[in-house]
Amino acid sequence: MRVHWLQHADFEDLGCIAPWLAQRGDQVSCTRLQQGETPPSADSFDWLIVMGGPMNIYEYEAHPWLRTEKALIRSAIDSGKKLLGICLGSQLIADVLGGPVTRNAHSEVGWFDLELSEAGRRSKFFGGFPPRFTAFHWHGDTFALPPGTQTLMSSEACAHQAYELEGRIAAIQFHLEVTAANAREWFEHERPAPARYVQTPDHILGQLDHFAGNNRLMLQLLQGFAQ
Repeated sequence: MRVHWLQHADFEDLGCIAPWLAQRGDQVSCTRLQQGETPPSADSFDWLIVMGGPMNIYEYEAHPWLRTEKALIRSAIDSGKKLLGICLGSQLIADVLGGPVTRNAHSEVGWFDLELSEAGRRSKFFGGFPPRFTAFHWHGDTFALPPGTQTLMSSEACAHQAYELEGRIAAIQFHLEVTAANAREWFEHERPAPARYVQTPDHILGQLDHFAGNNRLMLQLLQGFAQ
């Protein structure tokens, strides 16, 4: 499979997704948007992975490439490609599909439980997930549900955490891909002030079992795409 992924910050990579793709022998390419690279046309890949980043999807003045990125996402959707969005990526895809992105009532950074909805339990991509599990979050914005989608899971701080469409588009606002090493690097660049739903770096980095559990769920989601 030809897999292309979009990067928005040098310190945010594919995490546990990278070795999974390498093991499969997929043809993997990347556009580093933050470095001014130009993304390819949608006919050059089969699957587009849109990763996270510290910016917001509407910060066009600071990040003018956001418009080009949204045009590529639109083209990939219209071309029938597979798409996976993670955090910022989920918001970008939602925006292109007609689900507005706004500030969430709370910033959510750390380990917080997610609960699958009835639609989530029937979901193609998430139906095999535990009905309730703990995931790593790092976001301040949230998406409204794009037309034709349903809430698949939610947390106490955020009503919409995942959606899917047409059996080929899936998006999560949390970070199953992040390893403990990834998280340590993130905290070298940003340390959000503790709040109701913002945990300390020491607490987050002390939960090594949670990272491993999240990575297993990420691989389970990827297998769903590969079928």
